[in-house]
Amino acid sequence: MKSLIAITLLCLGTIWSNWYVITSTKDQIYFDIHAVPSKKVALVLGTSKNIGERENQYFNYRMQAAAELYLNGKVEHLLVSGDNHVEGYNEPEDMMRKLVQLGVPQSKITMDFAGFRTFDSMIRAKEIFGIDDFIVVSQEYHLQRALYIANAHDITAIGYKAKDVSYAGINLREPMAKFKAVLDCSVLFTSPKFLGIKEPISLK
Repeated sequence: MKSLIAITLLCLGTIWSNWYVITSTKDQIYFDIHAVPSKKVALVLGTSKNIGERENQYFNYRMQAAAELYLNGKVEHLLVSGDNHVEGYNEPEDMMRKLVQLGVPQSKITMDFAGFRTFDSMIRAKEIFGIDDFIVVSQEYHLQRALYIANAHDITAIGYKAKDVSYAGINLREPMAKFKAVLDCSVLFTSPKFLGIKEPISLK
């Protein structure tokens, strides 16, 4: 009986969390480059460059969207945040190289090597890199979660949607990720894995 109650509460919590995260952030997400308000910095959320032997289109579309913001004068600087905890795997380096290929000057890109997950990337943008008003770049499902985290931590953020990718696995994984975000922000009051020395972004 206790197990059934626990499962029921988990299901209800997941449903409510997803509803709240999606509805509370829907007005913060922009789909048209011309409608995006200008800000100083965009935070680009990381993902792997490749999936096995194939290019990861989530990665490609995020980099295209980030470059689009810079090249259209919507931002002055890009903060790329991702994982590099394994030798030979470096999301920020891959992101930086791709953005340079797309026309963004390397001097306009800052790398965060401790963006191990979305929560860490969002909080570190504020606490380490000194930005609390910025654009977030990712796919819509991801922006919903990132912007919820921003709202819960007094970060003024909007999202610019990268092109979506058809992948059924996201539909299975993302509801639990949103539930975890609510737990992190409103129940557990989680901190990022690493904070450390402040490295404010220079916009000169």
